[in-house]
Amino acid sequence: MSKFQFCVAFMLMSLVNYAQKLPNVTLKDLDGRAVNISKFNNSDKPVVISFWATWCGPCLKELTAINEVYSTWQKETGVELVAVSIDDSRTKARVKPQVKGKSWKYTVVLDENQELKRALNVGNVPYTMVLYKGKVVYSHSSYTPGIENEIYTQIKKAIGKS
Repeated sequence: MSKFQFCVAFMLMSLVNYAQKLPNVTLKDLDGRAVNISKFNNSDKPVVISFWATWCGPCLKELTAINEVYSTWQKETGVELVAVSIDDSRTKARVKPQVKGKSWKYTVVLDENQELKRALNVGNVPYTMVLYKGKVVYSHSSYTPGIENEIYTQIKKAIGKS
């Protein structure tokens, strides 16, 4: 490998590591309080960031499946789930009633201008990522039944409990 190739490879690896950090983006929670997403970079506990929308059936299935096992996940790993709604001004009024109706205990934030979604280069929803100590250790797009098991496996692997 030439010095040039090595430099290019090193720069690309640096960019990948940089992209793994959550950006300095402030969103609102369901009560209108500001939540700066970058604060989760400093968490010693695993964090799951799940992009979803009220109109996305697969998103609702995934978050509902996780909800059924979330309390166990929290007890065993201390994980925190942040559900990032990408509903825009036309549909954001549906978010709070939907979260309440599903009895989700997650932190829910509104990304109605899709600033965080763009900053993380998220394409389609559902899009879920697992972070540990500020690094993305796993991500997936779309939903398949049972994916919550893979997410949990990745959470445990990240914290050394696999």
